[in-house]
Amino acid sequence: MAKSWPIYLYVPNLIGYARILANLVAFGCAFSNKRLFIVLYFLSFVCDELDGRFARLLNQSSTFGAVLDMVTDRVSTAALLVILSHQYKSWYGLFLGLLALDIASHWLQMYSTFLASKTSHKDVADSKSRLFRAYYQYRLFMGYCCVGTEVLYLVLYILAENDSNNLLHVVHNAALKLSALTFIGLLALPGWAIKQLVNFVQLRSAADVCVLYDVQRSKAK
Repeated sequence: MAKSWPIYLYVPNLIGYARILANLVAFGCAFSNKRLFIVLYFLSFVCDELDGRFARLLNQSSTFGAVLDMVTDRVSTAALLVILSHQYKSWYGLFLGLLALDIASHWLQMYSTFLASKTSHKDVADSKSRLFRAYYQYRLFMGYCCVGTEVLYLVLYILAENDSNNLLHVVHNAALKLSALTFIGLLALPGWAIKQLVNFVQLRSAADVCVLYDVQRSKAK
């Protein structure tokens, strides 16, 4: 057990713990202090990039760190979608559907990675989908999609009105005002759309790997 402690104390993992703490405080005040929530959530999102950089810089990559990073990402996004489902009650089905797609696609992708004996869930070189390969092979493209998704959700969180839970009404009013938030949301929208499409492809591809594994195991009997 003593030999495992250095891994728990790797700099990238310490950053991961800080992300969890920031998220706990952020979601604790999500309905009482929007400004603090946005600052802490965005800080956690920035740290998501920093932990990867420190892992490569300090040669402190670890399986625990990779799992901690992904779990923190998925839980953070899921919690934000739950908040949006509360703010836009008449559209709760959309946000819960996006939550389910995000969790299911990433969980299946991780599981299929182990079945295929790969070292990383980002190893999709054998995928038939060009979009799927491009997403994981080009960091800037993947970064735009991930950042775009989170930013769009944050914009919707900021725009939510106390007297209206109709998403279309809120978006329509924002479009009429042509504010900075509207412009930011429009920039983020394509990245969000691509990310959801990638999630669908990822879900299907991972499911195919699981089915193929079953077929091969059946033939081996």
